[in-house]
Amino acid sequence: MSSLTRRDPLDDFFRGFLVRPVEYGNSTTEAPQMKVDVKEVADAYQVHAELPGIKKEDIHVHIDGPVVSISAERKQSCDVKEGERILRTERYFGQVSRSFQLGQDLDESRASAKFNDGVLELSLPKKTAAHSRRLVIE
Repeated sequence: MSSLTRRDPLDDFFRGFLVRPVEYGNSTTEAPQMKVDVKEVADAYQVHAELPGIKKEDIHVHIDGPVVSISAERKQSCDVKEGERILRTERYFGQVSRSFQLGQDLDESRASAKFNDGVLELSLPKKTAAHSRRLVIE
């Protein structure tokens, strides 16, 4: 069953006419989600994480078995000069973090990371599985 909605064309024309143009409602800024791509190749995992506007010194990667944790902090560097007034700030300043578990333990000694153009690239080699050996009882 479809429903019909009646719209007044003048509503759209006058919408925002009598409000201040810099106020957009709720002024709380949520922490953004870190976007992550994970690929599996034969002997490693490749991770790409988007971290725009963050310096590489403020990014931390922790590996614990198959669990990878990425945390980053964006620090507020904008100074308000005399005579200026901030009308709206939509950029997020603070910490973001993301943890995920991969299918196999990782060899953290061979892992590498690069940060280029706001994208963190991780190469996470898989730990070679220990081969089991059958003991002969004498």
